[in-house]
Amino acid sequence: MRAIIDHSQPDKSKAYTSARLSSHTGLARNRGYLSARITAPVAPGIWPAFWLLPQDPFSWPTDGEVDIMEAWNGDPDNHSCLHWGHYNGADWNKHRVLKTKTPHLGSPAGVVFGFAWSENPATGNGKMIWYIDGVPVMRATQPAGTRPMKDFRILLNIAVGGTLNKGTLPVDGTYEMIVRDLEAWDAPVGGWSAFREDWNRAPEGKPVA
Repeated sequence: MRAIIDHSQPDKSKAYTSARLSSHTGLARNRGYLSARITAPVAPGIWPAFWLLPQDPFSWPTDGEVDIMEAWNGDPDNHSCLHWGHYNGADWNKHRVLKTKTPHLGSPAGVVFGFAWSENPATGNGKMIWYIDGVPVMRATQPAGTRPMKDFRILLNIAVGGTLNKGTLPVDGTYEMIVRDLEAWDAPVGGWSAFREDWNRAPEGKPVA
């Protein structure tokens, strides 16, 4: 997918376009593993992402958002994120994030981003682990009372500008995000015993300040 920037357009509303793909169905399982090998554009004003949202209709942010790969504004850093609820009051601790240096994010070989989840359908509680090239980089506990993970769908997109890019718009050009080997599995690499081991060694996501 690609974003095309052309500030010479007479109609400024068409100066740039962005791309977004969304799965038609949800994850349809209480536990599983997603992975994708991604070569992402690394440039000021560009915001590529591989993430999850509930199927429509949903209420954001109370129904949740999971960001598996998210980078912005030319920094070769990945932000693993969990968002559920608002950023104040009783919801403040539902938002978790960790930044991981990914200097090869834009390389032709790409980076393998993974996400594993295991949810108790009776209670709605669960555990989540984010991976980069097979290494667990963040863990988070699913907040109680949230939308079931089986309802979530997969999204891939390149956004332009926005708050996280601090209002920066990219220079004219074409920005491509190449996605290879997007896969969904019943269990992470090594099975659920490896998931338990990864949970013990993965760092806890930090509350969003």
